[in-house]
Amino acid sequence: MTSPGRVFIGLILLAAILAGGAWLLQRGSYGWTLFVAVPFLLGVLAAWVLQPPKASTAALYGAEASLFAALSLLAVGAEGGICLLMALPLVTPLGAFGGWLTYQAREQNAATGSLAMILLLPSASLTWDAAVKPPVFEVRSAIEVAATPERVWKHVITFSDLPEPTEWFFRAGVAYPQRARIVGSGVGAIRYCEFSTGPFVEPIRVWDEPRLLRFGVTANPAPLQEWSPYGQISPKHLHGYLISKQGQFELTPLPNGHTLLAGTTWYQHGFWPAQYWRWWSDAIIHRIHLRVLNHIKTLAEGS
Repeated sequence: MTSPGRVFIGLILLAAILAGGAWLLQRGSYGWTLFVAVPFLLGVLAAWVLQPPKASTAALYGAEASLFAALSLLAVGAEGGICLLMALPLVTPLGAFGGWLTYQAREQNAATGSLAMILLLPSASLTWDAAVKPPVFEVRSAIEVAATPERVWKHVITFSDLPEPTEWFFRAGVAYPQRARIVGSGVGAIRYCEFSTGPFVEPIRVWDEPRLLRFGVTANPAPLQEWSPYGQISPKHLHGYLISKQGQFELTPLPNGHTLLAGTTWYQHGFWPAQYWRWWSDAIIHRIHLRVLNHIKTLAEGS
């Protein structure tokens, strides 16, 4: 096949891949197809069209193709900078792998058959994305407080405004807790945990003073405010994808008169590969826990 012919077919395939990716974003399907198949296929296409002389160059072309596609979403206002920053460690190596694999297939004179099999990848991943149900993950964080459980409990059920965060990810737009209050007392009371993006509404399920406060979640605010050169944007993944299902504070008396204060969140997210995105969400939720737990610690020890 002549080089102009290869470029022409490559442009057609590129348009099809990008259109498919845009359709997935519009549909809100943040699964294996969007985060694995699309960047991998972009890497395959780049290496197939450009015919690099070395495997390392093919991998570089593949990584650059995935990177360019990701940055184009920021350029057109379809995605924000925070989520793209999280996605790049996943999509760029996949693009590089697609480019490298295409080079190896070409060297072994298996390019035509391999390309045909690779093009079947989205059909398998779309089937998975349509059928899979998000698992429930658990994040637990704990600190020691130099106060009795009775004293700590008072600041668990309600606490004053937290200081403004200094961590870069909170300042960049990731939602962070600001204050909490409870309307009522005992099982059936409603806890409102105010975040920078809105309130969590949390009906109390267990009120075991001063040992355990457990609550469900009936309203979740957006997990972050996306950064974009176009100002505030609202991609679909900000609504209904990262969902807190249940939370609790557990107070355990220690022999030295102190309290082990633990916070636990059970949550779901609708992103795949689930374990990759869990690495990010677990880390963020852990930092949110520590922000609240350390504030309670400061109040309890100060009182």
